Amino acid sequence: MSKEHETISITRKMLSNILSNQKAPCISLYQPTHRQHPDNQQDQILFRNLLKELEASLQQKYPVIKSEALLEPFEALAKNNDFWNYTLDGLAILAGAGFFHVMKLQNTLSQLVIVADSFHTKPLDRFLQSVDRYQILGLSQSKIRFFEGNRHAIDEVDLAPGVPRTIAEALGGELTEPHSTVASYGGVGRGSSPMHHGHGSKKEERDIDTERFFRAIDRAVMEHYSQPSGLPLILAALPEHHHLFHQVSKNPFLIGDGIQFYPDSLSIEELQVLAWQVFEPQHLKQLITLAEEFKQARSNGTGSDDLIQIAQAAISGRISTLLIEADRQIPGQLDNTTGQVKFADLSDPQVDDLLDDLGEMVSNNGGQVLVIPTEQMPTNTGLAAIYRY
Repeated sequence: MSKEHETISITRKMLSNILSNQKAPCISLYQPTHRQHPDNQQDQILFRNLLKELEASLQQKYPVIKSEALLEPFEALAKNNDFWNYTLDGLAILAGAGFFHVMKLQNTLSQLVIVADSFHTKPLDRFLQSVDRYQILGLSQSKIRFFEGNRHAIDEVDLAPGVPRTIAEALGGELTEPHSTVASYGGVGRGSSPMHHGHGSKKEERDIDTERFFRAIDRAVMEHYSQPSGLPLILAALPEHHHLFHQVSKNPFLIGDGIQFYPDSLSIEELQVLAWQVFEPQHLKQLITLAEEFKQARSNGTGSDDLIQIAQAAISGRISTLLIEADRQIPGQLDNTTGQVKFADLSDPQVDDLLDDLGEMVSNNGGQVLVIPTEQMPTNTGLAAIYRY
């Protein structure tokens, strides 16, 4: 499997592009994975078992289709030891004729293989709807790095094509020479301080280069990351670079506070701690606001935490915001035409999750769906809806 088919940066637009090209048979595979040895040794074994299940399902549901070409990229991935040595918390694969998309996720997934006329994307929907996700821009005078994270994990993201890696790449022949570089050593709690290594005397020209570089990075991050994802952006840079970047930035997703270190001087664990310290206050403020908005809506009759009532409102497109409790499942079936709910036994593997079904319906009708941590949910029913009217 080539690197370009693998990603940890997933957006709603990317998922929509996948769904727009789906053609039966559509293969959806999900499984939990592990970051560390020896736990990750079981991941490759589980994948091979799911591959057997996939092959049997293809033969049963699409007997006239030659499955060799469909299975080939799965079999190649099963043999790719380098891939299985560097997994995250979950693995999602959507594949079909001439198409194979691998997504590493920062949350655990239940194992599942579905072969059907369309893709099964509810686990990805729930991941995209989680409210604890953020992005980090690591910025220095000469280069950038980019990360995505949540309350539990943070990982570096390969820079997208079109995003300049360095000041030389961004400014090209317009770069003033010579140009100083800045490096930072040390980490959190170690009394570290930035050390400057400069050569050349044209400080004003270098400052102009830095400003132009920051503007170019701001535009690229907006286009390739912030606008597609809608995620909050945290700046990680030396203290003297924060003011200038905030001054030139036009990114509405950029958080006011940031990390006062460039990521090269931090371990990934230190970066995660600092990022959550920056993001958590805004995260909690958003959750408190949502809870207050729901309580006010319920008091005036434009909100509910009753699943039956919410299902009826979802069918008619009345829901503006739906809050779903993270890690909560309510097994059953939802009639997409009448909104009628049929509850079922959780032990039945063929039964859908009503919360995911409702989330999908609300999203398709233009509503906002947010997955909320259990401790911040304003109800104990697993969901809360705010109506448009």
